[in-house]
Amino acid sequence: MKYLENRKYIVQAIFFIVGAVFAIKLFFIQVLSAEYKHAADANAIKRVIEYPFRGLIYDRKGKLLVQNTPVYDVMVVPKEIKNIDTLRFCQLFKIPLEEFRLKIKAAKAYSYVKASPFLQRLNTEEFASIQDNLVEFPGFYINARTVRGYPHQSLSHALGYIGEISPQKLEDSAYAVYDPGDYIGVSGIEREYEKILMGRKGVKYRMVNVRGIDKGSFKNGMYDTASVAGQNLISSIDLDLQQYAERMLKGKRGGVVAIDPSTGEILAFVSAPFYDPNLLTGKDLGNNYMALLKDKSKPLLNRPINSTNPPGSVFKLVQALIALQDGVITPGTGFPCNQSLVKCAHGHPYPASLALGIENSCNPYFYRVFQAEVNRGQSRNIYEDTHKGLDQWREKVLTFGFANKLGIDLPFENRGIIASSRLYDKIYGKTGWKYATFYSLSIGQGETGATPLQLANLMAIIANRGYYYVPHLIKSIDNTHQPLSKYREKKYVAVDPKHFEPVIQGMSQVMSSRWGTGWHANINHLGIEVCGKTGTVQNPHGADHAVFAAFAPRQNPKIAIAVYIENAGFGSTSAAPLATLMIEKYINGTIADNPKRQWWENYIETGGFYKGASH
Repeated sequence: MKYLENRKYIVQAIFFIVGAVFAIKLFFIQVLSAEYKHAADANAIKRVIEYPFRGLIYDRKGKLLVQNTPVYDVMVVPKEIKNIDTLRFCQLFKIPLEEFRLKIKAAKAYSYVKASPFLQRLNTEEFASIQDNLVEFPGFYINARTVRGYPHQSLSHALGYIGEISPQKLEDSAYAVYDPGDYIGVSGIEREYEKILMGRKGVKYRMVNVRGIDKGSFKNGMYDTASVAGQNLISSIDLDLQQYAERMLKGKRGGVVAIDPSTGEILAFVSAPFYDPNLLTGKDLGNNYMALLKDKSKPLLNRPINSTNPPGSVFKLVQALIALQDGVITPGTGFPCNQSLVKCAHGHPYPASLALGIENSCNPYFYRVFQAEVNRGQSRNIYEDTHKGLDQWREKVLTFGFANKLGIDLPFENRGIIASSRLYDKIYGKTGWKYATFYSLSIGQGETGATPLQLANLMAIIANRGYYYVPHLIKSIDNTHQPLSKYREKKYVAVDPKHFEPVIQGMSQVMSSRWGTGWHANINHLGIEVCGKTGTVQNPHGADHAVFAAFAPRQNPKIAIAVYIENAGFGSTSAAPLATLMIEKYINGTIADNPKRQWWENYIETGGFYKGASH
């Protein structure tokens, strides 16, 4: 027992001696010796984010639309700022002293020990001017990354832009992978395909001395992770066609959408006025954005998907198809041009068939077609029949994509409007309205609103004889040669294929007949049979809007197009010629070298139609 008791004291003594040794050593390190202090001050581990290359975007022929351009952010770690010459810093970086103080305050509010952006998006020249002096300012260092560059200055509304992530998003768990100062897609394709384009950040741990000079990787990069570049996108845009349309629409307001009806791929997407997308890059992004926002011509408005206006006479094609489906007319049905019902702007012979009604764009004809459609009930109660007829008609219209988001791969698409009985009940009461209240719907006026995208999609439906693919801007992701699955599904409308030929015949006559409203823009002589429909949309605030929608060729169509030009008057003398010029360029690759086509090209480019757009 005595042996065990002595053993206990021996063990206690050993623990005491070991503890004393550690205590003495620690006292020596922390108080007496400066060696470890100098070593700690001389080297520190810095966590450096390695930003990935954002995915590139190409047109359908492989031309680069969006590239990456290097920029440099000045980062700050407030804890590491020591004895810097603040005035010299402000002179070097060309910022006011008050701005310096505000930025330091913001950095400290975010984190005292973590890096945050201090100055962003310095270009290569700006970086070179301060690079050698940065060593004077401990706590500040450079972080290289890329922003977007646009070699062709086209397609601004579809491509969109990237910007610094907002504080609100940083608080959202859905954006947990982002840090302050990170860039994110704000609009357009950049926003819609953010998760595909963004890639994945990497991290490198570097040893730096007290002056911020890099001393090499920490433990030979054992803890480093490599960044992963974002995936590239192949768009459906034909850059040559896009730039041609932008050239023609320069100085005007409106929207143009061209679609390949066999796939739903968007060939051209123009919103005018447009802007150079390079304006929304670099450190002047904020100022440039505010200037565009204040511009009275609204260059930031994405007209092909956001601007909803009455479709005008183009809507008569939908009326005809639904009436044929419901059996209220046949291809041979004729109605007189009775202008006591509604005025008709076109002098023409008696429209003895549906094709002639379309060719002449006869308003009284389609007044009677729509009247027969909505008043075909059997209850002998005019209010009940009209309610039911209007809503049954509307249900079929919706299958054409109107008053709905088509699902294009862009954010903020507008639905548009097609009136319902509920709307009129709300305005007039259930027995306060009848056909005379809303007959303007028959000619695409009144309580209707459609986007240029929806009108182009209507042409794709007619070209396909009853179905469409959701219009989309991206053909494939990283050369998969396939769009997303939702863009490969056919969407059928509520009209049998057999009813499309009489309507298509009328659309062909619009362009080829001497009475056709689109004969000015006919290009049959170039070997391209265009099937189209003109429209002139009433505008209470000024000159009427011009609209034209078409597809070509009649057999095996390759392009469906809608052109909407604000305040341009007759669709036949402004929108239609532009559309057929684009059709000709896409199908033939060039504009014919003859005086007539060159005259039309000059007329559209110079905006000659504005001189007569007073009606």
